[in-house]
Amino acid sequence: MFTLIAVLTLALGIGANTAIFSVLEGVLLKPLPYPDPDRLVGLCTTAPGFGDLDLSQSIYFTYLDKSRTFESLGVYYTRYRATVTGIAEPQQVRALLLTYGLLPTLGAQPALGRLFSAKDNSAGSPETIILSYGYWQRRFHGDRSIIGRHLQIDGKSRQVIAVMRSEFRFLDMDAEIFLPFQFDRAKTTLGDFGYQGVARLRPGVTLSQANADAARMMAITNRSFPPPPGSSVKDFEDAHLAPALRPFKQELTGDIGPTLWVLMGTIGLVLLIACANVANLLLVRVESRHLELNIRAALGATTGRIAYELLFESLAIAILGGISGLALAFGALRVLVAIAPAGLPRIAQIGIDAPVLLFAIAISLFTGLLFGSAPALKYAGSHFATNLRDGGRAMSVSRERHRARHTLVVVQVALALLLLISSGLMIRTFRALTQVQPGFFGPEHVQTLSLSIPESQVPEPDKVLRMEEDITNQLKNIPGVGSVAITTNVPMSGQGLRGLLYARDRTYREGQLPPERRFILASPGLHQTMGTAILAGRDFTWSDENSKTPVAMVSESFARDYWGSAAAALHKQIREQDTNDDWREIVGVVGDIHYDGVDRPAPAACYFPLHLSNFFDEKEAVQRSVSFVIRTSRAGSESLLKEVRRSIWSVNPNLALAEVRTLDDFYRKSMTRTSFTLVLLMIAAGMALVLGAVGIYGVIAYTVSQRTREIGIRMALGAESREIAAMFVRQGMLLVGVGAACGVFSALGLTRLLSTLLFGVTPADPLTYIGMVLLLLLMAFIANYLPSRRAAGLDPVTALRLD
Repeated sequence: MFTLIAVLTLALGIGANTAIFSVLEGVLLKPLPYPDPDRLVGLCTTAPGFGDLDLSQSIYFTYLDKSRTFESLGVYYTRYRATVTGIAEPQQVRALLLTYGLLPTLGAQPALGRLFSAKDNSAGSPETIILSYGYWQRRFHGDRSIIGRHLQIDGKSRQVIAVMRSEFRFLDMDAEIFLPFQFDRAKTTLGDFGYQGVARLRPGVTLSQANADAARMMAITNRSFPPPPGSSVKDFEDAHLAPALRPFKQELTGDIGPTLWVLMGTIGLVLLIACANVANLLLVRVESRHLELNIRAALGATTGRIAYELLFESLAIAILGGISGLALAFGALRVLVAIAPAGLPRIAQIGIDAPVLLFAIAISLFTGLLFGSAPALKYAGSHFATNLRDGGRAMSVSRERHRARHTLVVVQVALALLLLISSGLMIRTFRALTQVQPGFFGPEHVQTLSLSIPESQVPEPDKVLRMEEDITNQLKNIPGVGSVAITTNVPMSGQGLRGLLYARDRTYREGQLPPERRFILASPGLHQTMGTAILAGRDFTWSDENSKTPVAMVSESFARDYWGSAAAALHKQIREQDTNDDWREIVGVVGDIHYDGVDRPAPAACYFPLHLSNFFDEKEAVQRSVSFVIRTSRAGSESLLKEVRRSIWSVNPNLALAEVRTLDDFYRKSMTRTSFTLVLLMIAAGMALVLGAVGIYGVIAYTVSQRTREIGIRMALGAESREIAAMFVRQGMLLVGVGAACGVFSALGLTRLLSTLLFGVTPADPLTYIGMVLLLLLMAFIANYLPSRRAAGLDPVTALRLD
């Protein structure tokens, strides 16, 4: 029974640690699947007041021509969906837009055909395309004659020049097709930071050297390319643009690292509690063998030999626990992957591989040495031979022997409370997130979908708008649909356009730039469909859209920032660039929407109609890639989606639908990382609480068994049962009190590591601390009371007979 309990206890700790390490190793530690991945760097730009920016065409061309540290580089864009027509139903597929240097930089080779060349990236060159291996297999059944054929992509005919190898994957993106950028260098200007980039460093070049070289090239860029209309070179010099090169793996992992390391540390504490529990069991077991060990010591067994045998037994138990833990980890990984937050990178890389096996072996041996050292050091000394009679059952156990077990109980309680407080903080965080008003209501009743109207199909902007209005009207006729609208930014979907926004009644000194704002282009009825209140003024109308009336709407926070109130913002004028673009009159102010998730502040947003004149230097602009939002009680049902497709295709049968999801899906996705962390911390805290309670129960139960004769004497002398029970409860609760105090002080220091994960609560939140301490004390009292009640129920005559 002892071995079974010890092995199961260790299996829980080792299994949990192995499972979390597998996630950590797959996401953070495993190198990228490209040759010499440490030489790959992400190309980013930064500027004071703007934070991290992406790459611009002008910087890309400068890096390409003038770099002394890059062996090769490429530019890419991942948020693009292309429409494929001419093969069964229209279909939107994920496309990677890239320059010819990207794939060679990553060491990628095609299974068929050739990679893009510089000519493919040149403006006016024949349109080409590369297929992913998976898309080639699914759509064309591996037909090798695909090379040289033409496909209709976004209404354009593109020649297939290659199929990538099956093992190639760009970061975590399941790109189905690869399309080349066609940059026109002669028309390139400064600015337009809308691209991402990667470079391979020359051998021996460090990241700091590459950053210094890139900083040198910033000044060259400003001298080599003209500014966009309405700007000057001095504007870009005053912006103090600087390179921000970083390891390319960071482009994939983002900011998930701190969360995973916190979880790893948390589960590590569970293992320490398990070790303390097993060490207590071993102390009890070895104490029961005290007579045997005394005899062996008296017969000449050395201290080292006794310690070696005790450690060997501990290691054997640890190895059995490790094997059982691996089995538990295998099952736990399936659960972890199933509940993992949306967007967790490299989820396909998570599994039990060689590094994970080595980790499991290492922590098994470590735990064996850790919990085995307590009995080995305590009972392998020369004192074994001092008194052979000490091994009798009726012996008086010394305070020194109790001290080790009591210390382990205090450690268990402190660690358990630390985990309870951590999980309590995450519970409070999750509750705070659910209390945030996202700026819309009933997301489960809002269906969203996106589509794109290619210029090759419908070249005239006014016809694009008419088609979008016709689709809107057709969707409104579907039974059960309350309202329909169009937007370029579904809340919490990761979409969004940012830019500088100028107010006409504000003056800007030379070189001063206004803050970036969120730009959203929308049709009439968007705020009604989303359930967002119009606080002042009016909504857009289709007359505004068709006549390209220069109007705008702003969010409440935008109005407060600029003019102090919603009403004061009406009739003010704004425009998107300090250029010859039209000034647009603010006709309405709407409530704030948390576009980036409820854990982030609602951005100050500006809304423009879908059809505009003189917008970002375009004489006539219309949004071809849009999202439809549909309020209906049938959201998410297959019957609704069938009618939606039929309605859209009745207007244009060549349009493909994508991102067909409810608004509630996006809302829940925005909280998945918090809920994932919460679930794991609660599991860890629950395990810690149970193990801690078992440890307390075990110590008090063993103390009762060792003091049975004493209990009989006390009861024979008149002690009442409740006094006996209270004596043992006091002893146990004293240990718990010391452990709780240590746990509170530890939590005050260590929970600061959770700061980046918390929302609406501080690491030292008193309610959380009080609640978790009370929970721990309740569980500890129960664990103390059960063996104490057994002690109070002993028959004094039977107790006195025991020897």
